[in-house]
Amino acid sequence: MASKKSATQLSRAPAPTGMTRQAPLIGIGLKLASTIVFFAMVTVLKIAAERVPIGELVFARNFFGVFPVLMMVGVRGELGLAFQTQNPKGHLLRACIGLTAMVCMFTAYDLLPLPDATAINFATPLIVVVLAFFMLGETVRIYRWSAVAVGFAGILVVLSPHLGEGDFDNSATFGAVVGFMGAAFAALAMITVRRLCVTERTSTIVTWFSLSATVISLLTIPAGWIWPDQAWIIPDMETAALLVMIGLFGGVGQILLTQSYRYADASTIAPFDYVNMLWAILVGWVVFAEVPVLEVIVGAVIVMAAGIFVIYREHRLGLDRTKDRRASTPSKS
Repeated sequence: MASKKSATQLSRAPAPTGMTRQAPLIGIGLKLASTIVFFAMVTVLKIAAERVPIGELVFARNFFGVFPVLMMVGVRGELGLAFQTQNPKGHLLRACIGLTAMVCMFTAYDLLPLPDATAINFATPLIVVVLAFFMLGETVRIYRWSAVAVGFAGILVVLSPHLGEGDFDNSATFGAVVGFMGAAFAALAMITVRRLCVTERTSTIVTWFSLSATVISLLTIPAGWIWPDQAWIIPDMETAALLVMIGLFGGVGQILLTQSYRYADASTIAPFDYVNMLWAILVGWVVFAEVPVLEVIVGAVIVMAAGIFVIYREHRLGLDRTKDRRASTPSKS
């Protein structure tokens, strides 16, 4: 009886910090909720980008997003531990790379239709495979290489409407190129997160990024910001509200994303990233009157299929990306 009781108590005990509690439906639900919140942020961002410089939008995303993140860490009782690190330089490097990805993707969302920018962002997990091979020495076999090649072909299809004339003075062309750069920097940020996960807690990685990114984004001030006497007072309180919403949506989305990977493995949850394409089409059509062209739809389907195959292969190979994903910050967020 004693052994049965102890086994029952053990099964009911909460999972230790950093462990994954197997409740896939909860994890999937949180993941889907995070995609909705993140896309609410992207929608507000696209509206605000018509009147506020990208650098200031990036600052608002990180500054106002810090508060929900710190609240999450505090509720988990890890606020003190979150500031303790063995690798401050690694966190600063990750922040610089992540911020660069954010600037690029925010620019792409400003200049491109939502479905186009979203589809380009799907290149990130494919680029991660390439960087993991060259930078981490990870073994990549023919199946994943083939998926990456097919995925890049899909990206070229997505980019084709914008690169056909090769006119880099065109805003859409510039947005497409910068968007792909954003996907590449987001992949590089994921590689730095994998390295940090060796010694650092998830709460430490998330907290250090939020705070470091807020401070570093102040460097965009010389690029031109809208100051209080221009944007933050009546009658333009709407702009101030948009900036606050960008940060809060981003912070809450980060919480939902992080928590989703506490309830299910990456192989279960990661494919639901591609629900973002559905939101991109719906929001683009309803809010911004954007109708995706055939090339974007076809290319996005190819890229999504390649990405899902990569996730499937990594699961079959026993490569668990759960901790990496839990500590990551999507470039669009």
